[in-house]
Amino acid sequence: MAELIWTEPSLSDLDAIADYIALDKPEAARHLVQRVFRHVEQLAEHPESGSRPNELRRSRYRQVVEPPCRIFYRYDGERVFILHVMRGEMRLRKSRLIDRDPKTRKA
Repeated sequence: MAELIWTEPSLSDLDAIADYIALDKPEAARHLVQRVFRHVEQLAEHPESGSRPNELRRSRYRQVVEPPCRIFYRYDGERVFILHVMRGEMRLRKSRLIDRDPKTRKA
C-alpha cells in the first residue's frame, strides 16, 4: 500500500477551486472536495491507475480526473505525491509539477 502525500500547493489549489465554487454553491464545493479526496485515496491501493496526461506522455507524472478537476501526482514506488490540482479547462504548465515535486525541487 502506497503512502499518500498531499503537497501544500496542491491543497491550496483544491481550496481555491472549492472557494470559487462556494461563492454560488457551497454544498457543491463541499461535495467536490469529498469526491476528490475519495478518488485520491484509491491511489494508495492502485498508485499506477492514473493516466499519463496528454501534455506529458513521456513523463513520470500521472493524473486522475474528478470533474471539474484534474489531479496530478507522481508515484515513486512507495509514496504517491499529489502535486497539483487544477480545473480541467485550464492549460497545464509542466513547470507547476516540476516546481512542486520533492524529487526535483531545489533545496
